Amino acid sequence: MGLDDGDALRTLRTALDSEEFVRRFYTRWFAVDRSVGDLFPPDMDRQRTVFARAMTWLLGEIIEQRAEEPVAFLAQLGRDHRKYGVTQAHYDSLQDALTTTLRSQLIDRWDDRLADTADAAISLIVGIMRGAADAEQGPPFRDGTVVEHHRVTRDVSVIRLRLDEPLPFHAGQYVTVQVPQWPRRWRCLSPSIPADPDGGIEFHVRSVPGGTVSTAIVGETAVGDRWRLSNPHGALHVDRGGGDVLMVAGSTGLAPLRSIILDLSRFGVNPRVHLFFGARYPCDLYDLRTLWQVASQHPWLSVTPVSEYSTNPPWAGDYPAVDPPRGLHVRQTGLLPDVVTRYGGWGDRQILICGGPRMVAATKAALVAKGADPHGIQHDPLAG
Repeated sequence: MGLDDGDALRTLRTALDSEEFVRRFYTRWFAVDRSVGDLFPPDMDRQRTVFARAMTWLLGEIIEQRAEEPVAFLAQLGRDHRKYGVTQAHYDSLQDALTTTLRSQLIDRWDDRLADTADAAISLIVGIMRGAADAEQGPPFRDGTVVEHHRVTRDVSVIRLRLDEPLPFHAGQYVTVQVPQWPRRWRCLSPSIPADPDGGIEFHVRSVPGGTVSTAIVGETAVGDRWRLSNPHGALHVDRGGGDVLMVAGSTGLAPLRSIILDLSRFGVNPRVHLFFGARYPCDLYDLRTLWQVASQHPWLSVTPVSEYSTNPPWAGDYPAVDPPRGLHVRQTGLLPDVVTRYGGWGDRQILICGGPRMVAATKAALVAKGADPHGIQHDPLAG
């Protein structure tokens, strides 16, 4: 029955959602194809978690006979894996390792039904990735040189690069980035300016406690460093004909929304945009002057600064002052979800939320409780 056998698919999904299976799969894959190990970072914990989550989601979508999102996801995955140096031979060993590990994991239940279903599901997954990668003609990544690094708060840096060749992307999309301090560890960053035909690109990076890559970027990046950027992902956007807009940015979650705002400023007529920009302390609202400059020239933009605390810590004096210039809304104090919903339900707006996973989830829940349509709220995939 293959992909029509729901019971067999559910059995496979349960096996895939197992730490033991994921560990055994990678052990076997690295053993049968020694070149694969060079594609992954030494610390595999995060990779194993992401792999297990993706595989169980894919099997769940296949069980529910939903094809559109899984096909698009797998095709993008195949195109994106070109940046790691994945070859067609790697897909052969991947398919073999998945099948063999599943069979050994389910040895007491393995029969012709499970074998047929596993073969059909793995062939579909690997085949879509392989085909999309093979069909892609453009370069798998762009390299660039750091030309400026500004430490704008204790844990936020603004970093500008000049790419060897321009990277086309839509404002609001994100890329994955590899830095010289941590080879083979790719992290998602959103450009804070629209695509530049001359190859300029800017990122806002916050050092996350316990985050090895973000801490290295903020603390160690130097002019002249060479970065590698993937092709873009994501679909965060504003429909200029779709009504007024609510944007909610927490800390460096401002970057993709800033890119969209700067892109909108190219047009004479836009929907009204109300941006809430939040951070822990007033001094963490690092980009208020740029936002003020845009808002002063474009009456469709309103900006409300928000900080959890009303006063700054002692170390704030070591960094540039970020007091709101005259013309912005008065800074509000409190948690972003609370402040945003104090202004109303926003159910009639296009809603975009960017920031840490907890803030995004809390803000989305608060807006939905006020009557906003959850399907009309845009945000990038949440880590967790």
